[in-house]
Amino acid sequence: MFENLSERLSGVFDKLTKQGALSEDDVKTALREVRTALLEADVSLPVARDFVAAVQAKATGQAVTKSITPGQQVVKIVHDELQRVLTGDEDPGALKIDNPPAPILMVGLQGSGKTTTTAKLAKRLKEREGKKVLMASLDTNRPAAMEQLAILGMQIGVDTLPIVKGETPVQIAKRAKVQASLGGYDVYMLDTAGRLHIDAELIAQAAAVRDVANPRETLLVVDGLTGQDAVNVAQEFDDKIGVTGVVLTRMDGDGRGGAALSMRAITGKPIRFVGLGEKMDAIETFEPSRIAGRILGMGDIVALVEKAQETIEAEQAARMMKRFQQGRFNMNDLKMQLDQMLKMGGMEGMMGMMPGAAKMGKQMAAAGMDDGILKRQIALINSMTKKERANPDLLAASRKKRIAAGAGLEVSELNKLIKQHRQMADMMKKMGKGGMLKQAMKGMFGKGGAPEGMPDMNDPKAMADAAKALQGRGGLPGLGGGMQLPAGLSGFGKKK
Repeated sequence: MFENLSERLSGVFDKLTKQGALSEDDVKTALREVRTALLEADVSLPVARDFVAAVQAKATGQAVTKSITPGQQVVKIVHDELQRVLTGDEDPGALKIDNPPAPILMVGLQGSGKTTTTAKLAKRLKEREGKKVLMASLDTNRPAAMEQLAILGMQIGVDTLPIVKGETPVQIAKRAKVQASLGGYDVYMLDTAGRLHIDAELIAQAAAVRDVANPRETLLVVDGLTGQDAVNVAQEFDDKIGVTGVVLTRMDGDGRGGAALSMRAITGKPIRFVGLGEKMDAIETFEPSRIAGRILGMGDIVALVEKAQETIEAEQAARMMKRFQQGRFNMNDLKMQLDQMLKMGGMEGMMGMMPGAAKMGKQMAAAGMDDGILKRQIALINSMTKKERANPDLLAASRKKRIAAGAGLEVSELNKLIKQHRQMADMMKKMGKGGMLKQAMKGMFGKGGAPEGMPDMNDPKAMADAAKALQGRGGLPGLGGGMQLPAGLSGFGKKK
């Protein structure tokens, strides 16, 4: 998300921050480039013009040009203005689902991902907020639309309204309302039909359902890849039906992301969620401050920690910590770590959330670093016997040949993996003895305070402050500075 815009803006601000002093002309030249970058990212012209004017008014005063770090001051002003544009006039707060059964109406055009998004949100409400959710498909036009929602419901463990053929959308909505009340559901979600374009029939149908259900939230699902057209669709739906929030889908495939920047400014409606893939957990809340940081290459440490908390089980982490404290770190442990990285979005997904990681792109490409490395390393470990995984010291030359052949790789790649394992084992032993590992686990899973020098991972504000602090340091607080490739990975996977 926002790769192209982030890359362009990073180039502009790199020039600014390298200059010791800035004149007003330097700032104006930089802001012209910012405006071009915004327009190339498909941000609407009025929004780009207003954005640059607002930044210029704040960035060309004496307080900025005469300050000790003028470049950093300009970057901060741009960051704050980006956050303001994305947030709008007021923070919408959490979804209004506090009065059960709370109806949520899902509307949008056909093909925007309404049904999948309905299931994703239902899963999120069930798992993160402990809500009992009922889903109902009101799409009587598209073949197998109701069956699709029923199958998704089975996959994620969320109830769906039984299908009764021949009912109208209004009748289904009324039945869902009764079922939600009788079944003790906290939330019921109504997935309406879509069309290839906005027409009178679509609007009339959605309006009739709205009048029956009286939804607490009306979420418009729009395809982020449609750029400015997504903003036009949002305006149209809001005028005719009334929308309380927007969900942008396919943002993982949009390198520009201009729709997100224009949506709030033009429609005045908050972006609630962004869809980042086909999987049922590939959806994130849209946090303006964190998105602004991501656009400017500042990373999103909070999202990274949230992903870690979602994918790491507390019991499993406690068992691993005990082993590491005793200085035990074998190939099974390394495999678990590699699997964990893939679950958290792979190398690209994780690095995209690390501050300054965008600038490491060329270094990573030169080292041949991608998710393929992780998969090849896992293949090598899978090719070992149980005894070899538990005790890597057994790996003599003949065993190495067999393991490499079993994984379809070279012995040299296995040697690099063994070297990486030794380095990690030494590091884990030191961290275990120093008590740093135990403190880090406490900080992540809420069992005590965060380690000294590290932010509390359960406090979003502390994590956001830590992310800002990284801009000056280039490393995680408490873990040393420098965004360099891990020693064991520097040569792994290089093309021969």
